[in-house]
Amino acid sequence: MRYISTRAGSAGEAPPIGFLDAVLAGLAPDGGLYVPESWPTFTKAEIAAFAGRPYAEVAAAVLGKFAGDEIAAADLLAMCGAAYATFDHAAVTPVKQLSPSLFLLELFHGPTLAFKDVAMQLLGRLYDYALSKQGRTMTIVAATSGDTGGAAVEAFRGRKNARIVVLFPYGRISEAQRRFMTCAADDNVRCVAVEGTFDDCQAIVKAAFQDDQFRRAVDLSGVNSINFARIAAQVVYYFTAAVALGAPHRPVSFAVPTGNFGDAFAGYVASRMGLPIERILVATNSNDIMARAFEEGRYARGEVAFTQSPAMDIQIASNFERLYFEAVGRDGAETARAFAAFARDGTLEIPTQARSAMAALFSGASVSEADTAATIRAVLDETGEIIDPHTAVAVCAARRAGTPMIALSTAHPAKFPEAVEAACGRTPSIPDRSAALADQPERFDRLPADEGAVKAYIREFARA
Repeated sequence: MRYISTRAGSAGEAPPIGFLDAVLAGLAPDGGLYVPESWPTFTKAEIAAFAGRPYAEVAAAVLGKFAGDEIAAADLLAMCGAAYATFDHAAVTPVKQLSPSLFLLELFHGPTLAFKDVAMQLLGRLYDYALSKQGRTMTIVAATSGDTGGAAVEAFRGRKNARIVVLFPYGRISEAQRRFMTCAADDNVRCVAVEGTFDDCQAIVKAAFQDDQFRRAVDLSGVNSINFARIAAQVVYYFTAAVALGAPHRPVSFAVPTGNFGDAFAGYVASRMGLPIERILVATNSNDIMARAFEEGRYARGEVAFTQSPAMDIQIASNFERLYFEAVGRDGAETARAFAAFARDGTLEIPTQARSAMAALFSGASVSEADTAATIRAVLDETGEIIDPHTAVAVCAARRAGTPMIALSTAHPAKFPEAVEAACGRTPSIPDRSAALADQPERFDRLPADEGAVKAYIREFARA
């Protein structure tokens, strides 16, 4: 299996590379995102056979399609087994029924109580595997709107072959999200509070990857959802959830709360691999760039609004480039042109044919702050379940759709206690993993939203 850039065929294009090289590279050197040269598939019989199998076995089967012969099957199964042994639910990502037509896919049973753990726990082990083979140490840089940072720190802390720097927007994530990063005392971890938005953090990371001299100097890698291994790992729970509800013999639909669009794109990948998905409803908060893209055909950046669902406070959804690439017939030159124009002007008009291709699977919905809070209250009143604000966005959108859906529950409500209590008057119980951090000292540095300042900081850390 080879991987190509979404900007293949444009000026300065990146050559195709193997799976492990794509994992370690993160972003392609031409600024594009890696995708497989062709999509691997499962037969209906193979999908049906996932029923009742341990999550780690399904994960190894799905990841094996992307790794090809670069990782021995036994090694991949061992990595998956170790990764998902860190979760506190036997099913890893269980499905819970809320009503006759609404199900929750609980993705928060990992070490940092968020869906990012599903991919990050595996990614940490993939890095160990690849880097130990090469006798190499890399510098991982990640931007986070809240949950990615904690999951990345937990996955990479203490590892011998990687050092990690996480950028987060100062004052714009919850205390629980912050503490999952900043309470790590390991020497290979640094956390940086950037005086700006998540989009500022993400722009700094992208600029660092496109600086060849800097990239080589610190041996740079990235674990944001720009890293295709993150997407591949997230594909797994689409299969396990769908099979639990009758796939492949009947199609299923998903409501996905989205910020950077990686989780929703993983659903697209599952469908390309043969999973019968009828609809993916992309649910946003008031930062509705993706909802508008699907409903209006115009991908246009706005001002970031700060909401009770902060992991979705994003106005540049990086993984949309992967979907655009597919929708324009894998035309890398067109994708490069479109996203260079978007970077310059903040607007991308989606071509008619591409918009039609997207509409075959995707639709969008924007959920207001008032409706998010009302949904938290309604779910508690009707079912006794307490959900977090990100999950509430997906549930609200799913209820509006009026058709049977699986809503992705992406974070434990204890990560957002203030928002949950304000919405429904109940404080969610705090799991032991989160409570243990409350009295631990934090360690982070504060920097301006300046590319030069952040790169100088990373250089110094890498030298040390």
